[in-house]
Amino acid sequence: MSVSGNTATATAAFGASLQSINHVIFLAQENRSFDSYFGAMRDYWAANGIADQQFDGLPQFNPPANPAAAPVNPGCDPAFPYPPNLFCQIDAASPPVASFHFASLCIENLSPSWDEARRSWNVHTPLSPQANLDGFVDATANFARQHTDNQGNFAPMFDLDGHRAMGYYDGTDLNYYYALASTFSTSDTWFAPVMTRTPPNREYLIAGTSSGYVYQRNVNPPLDTPPLPGPTIFEEAQNHNPPISWKIYINPTGTPCAAPPADTDPACLIRFSYLHDFTFGIAIKNNPSAYTNNIVNIAQFYTDAVHGTLPAIAQIEPASNAGLDEHPIDNDPPPGVAPCCSVQSGAKYVATLINAVMCGVNGPPSNPCSPVGKSWADSVFILTWDEHGGLYDHVTPVPTVSPDGIHPLDLFPNDPCYQNPSAGPTCDFTYTGYRVPLVVVSPFSKSNFVSHQTRDYTAILKLIEGRFGLNSLTARDAAQVGMDDDSTGQGFFDFTNIPWKTPPGLPPQNVASASACFLNPPP
Repeated sequence: MSVSGNTATATAAFGASLQSINHVIFLAQENRSFDSYFGAMRDYWAANGIADQQFDGLPQFNPPANPAAAPVNPGCDPAFPYPPNLFCQIDAASPPVASFHFASLCIENLSPSWDEARRSWNVHTPLSPQANLDGFVDATANFARQHTDNQGNFAPMFDLDGHRAMGYYDGTDLNYYYALASTFSTSDTWFAPVMTRTPPNREYLIAGTSSGYVYQRNVNPPLDTPPLPGPTIFEEAQNHNPPISWKIYINPTGTPCAAPPADTDPACLIRFSYLHDFTFGIAIKNNPSAYTNNIVNIAQFYTDAVHGTLPAIAQIEPASNAGLDEHPIDNDPPPGVAPCCSVQSGAKYVATLINAVMCGVNGPPSNPCSPVGKSWADSVFILTWDEHGGLYDHVTPVPTVSPDGIHPLDLFPNDPCYQNPSAGPTCDFTYTGYRVPLVVVSPFSKSNFVSHQTRDYTAILKLIEGRFGLNSLTARDAAQVGMDDDSTGQGFFDFTNIPWKTPPGLPPQNVASASACFLNPPP
């Protein structure tokens, strides 16, 4: 069956294979570690009569019948409070800060950036080969104490001691995600590609590399940094003979592209995709009329999913400007103004995207959906998060391969590794980032399955490459164990039994009152 058009479909049937998947849809939400979102999964299973199985969540739930102690990080020595101390003091008098259930559905921002990620790795010796995972609170406290707002004004946060780094949500907060992960396939060994912030990780998501960059890039005029050469997975699809259909769906709410005609203009919409960091993205911006069917409004996703006209490769960019990406809050609101945004709002939004594929509806479906959506039979929807967001995870990032042999290019003089790029094992792109959540939603997805095969999410690229006959983009995606590789029983798909020909019933996401979203007192 050709995959060059926008209407390739297939019926899930006995004898299916990877070639039965004609639409790979992927969405990476923002800044949540595995433990902060799925750490209480085994507790959820116990409460809901779901059989327990191996799952490396938070130790206090592993297993629920005989749990270990909740993990702790050393906190800021109270003898050195803010103010006047700009730095959190970690010493023998530091009180332990244990993993805890968030009281609020909103939290202040944390930093997953290069420095903080390494301090989280080892609070006293960030470049040590020994990962103590004891610096999350320290990194978060220092970020809060030295925080500046969007105008560069000094704006310390409420949680000055960084306790929020140790918080988690559970199955009562994120009931839709917990049900989704317990129904389909997930993994407790799924990592972000690189131990730093959002932009490089999102560049890995579509290109398998950040070409040596560890920080935010600016390719808007005046150019501060040149665009990355790529190629990206979309460029490879475009240049394939015949071309493989692809789209990037962008929610323009809250952006300058929100109103017509900008809301369908690729030159405007591309600014809110990380494809814009690449030469291919700049080419699209400079010749938008050639890409009106590729860079599209999120409304088109619902249309395509409902009508069975999804492309072969579909990326959904997070609805960041609409407050639906689940990112912690960047800046505290003025007094009397409610904070944005609840994690439940983001989960509810994601549910509408998945429902469009499963049930063919743009809105709440019947439960279970009937009839089955036109796109369901031959699609996979991969939901993940771009990086850990500075939130605690008890599993150490793992060694991996450099994508291209390029060393970090944009470190600052005070950054770890700046003076000596060989000073520690995490000074290069040869370690993954921290773990992030994952759910693989498809009729072919194994039921209530947890993969323990180590992968980072450039494995999504490998899945696309394997399905559509594309070359590996870098050594990183080439090195991943395929998501469809079931040679050791750790692949995500069952192409023989097709567990979910009929989509399951899933609960609507709980939505608490606005009062459940607060920043002060810290959660």
